[in-house]
Amino acid sequence: MTNMELAWAFAQQLVLILVAAQLFGYLAKFIGQPRVVGEMIAGVVLGPSLFGLFMPELQKSIFIADTMPILYIGAQIGVGLYMFLVGLEFNTQLFKQQARSAVGVSLAGMIVPFIVGALLCLWLLDQPGLFAANISYANAALFMGAAIAITAFPMLARIIYERKLAGTALGTLALAAGAIDDAAAWIVLAVVLASFGGGTILAIKAVIGGAIYASFMLIKARGWLQPLADKVEQRGVLTAPEFLLVMVLWAASAYSMEWVGLHAVFGGFLFGIAMPRGKITEIISARLSKITVFLLLPMFFTYSGLRTQLDILGSWDVLSIALIILAASIFAKGVACWAAARIGGADNRTAMAVGALMNSRGLMELIIINIALSYGVIQQGLFSIMVLMAIVTTLMATPLFQLVYGRHMPKPGKPDATPPPIDATALKAG
Repeated sequence: MTNMELAWAFAQQLVLILVAAQLFGYLAKFIGQPRVVGEMIAGVVLGPSLFGLFMPELQKSIFIADTMPILYIGAQIGVGLYMFLVGLEFNTQLFKQQARSAVGVSLAGMIVPFIVGALLCLWLLDQPGLFAANISYANAALFMGAAIAITAFPMLARIIYERKLAGTALGTLALAAGAIDDAAAWIVLAVVLASFGGGTILAIKAVIGGAIYASFMLIKARGWLQPLADKVEQRGVLTAPEFLLVMVLWAASAYSMEWVGLHAVFGGFLFGIAMPRGKITEIISARLSKITVFLLLPMFFTYSGLRTQLDILGSWDVLSIALIILAASIFAKGVACWAAARIGGADNRTAMAVGALMNSRGLMELIIINIALSYGVIQQGLFSIMVLMAIVTTLMATPLFQLVYGRHMPKPGKPDATPPPIDATALKAG
């Protein structure tokens, strides 16, 4: 295939992706879900589960193998930039005020899922088509714990911003706890993969390297970036070379997290937190938000959806296992986070809202299970079950949140009690 043919094929894909994202995003908002849920479903619809099921030849002719590397690059850049934007608006002062509750919620969101995962694996290892034949009980239990504990961090951020909770105690608590949970889940996954060909260096880099880098970004990086922020504050302008420098630093941060064995999204998120607040963050957010939200993120959802197959759930044996895992996952994550928030001092309404938000898995779940499938840790049966769990828990998040917290949300145009440091309007998809 020539370069011109490749470009034309990718252009066709991109048009279809953007149209589907806008259509399903609109339908999601129409039924009361955030746009991001519709965009996630659009990605699955464009894959082999629906589009490929009813029109397999047409689907394969559009999403050809030669363009997948381009789609993959766009997907990774999109989710990394979005988490950078989330980090830019992360209220660090409010996080310090919520630190005790955030740690408690995150610990409950990890410990209980790992206990439930360990108990489930006593039974699941005897079921065919789920785990690799040579997997140990310890690795199976660790994987299930990580898969249940994972939170839809990018989607959680989108829900918080679309519901005008950026900078509030609830929004910061949920984001902080979700970030801690996801980082822990990725570290555990790295340990599991080390037993499947990655080597012990993978686990060592994930644990030690991730901790060192996070400490550096949270303690030192903002002071080093402050002189640049001061210049922008005085001039009111971020020059092209300065913007390019910020993007190079973002790329380096994302690559650092990828290199140590975590996901690039955490590098982007940490760099966003490290950026000094003020004019510089306002300008960066304005330049990046539209292309990230409307162009690059749909590529991320579609790439993940193309790797998802739901037809295997047609078997009652597999579906019954899926229902048990789904019920256990909701209890282990949502109920545990609610209880921890209550113990941490949150009122019942806020605690229930935290549990509803933390119970969502979204595409972070799809990422972790795709990695596990490619490494041979799990088989197609468990992969499809976990896809179902990711979709159902994500669809549950907004209705449950609206039920327990919706009537207490800020009125349109009325500022939050603790406003975010920069305007979040550009981050709202619709």
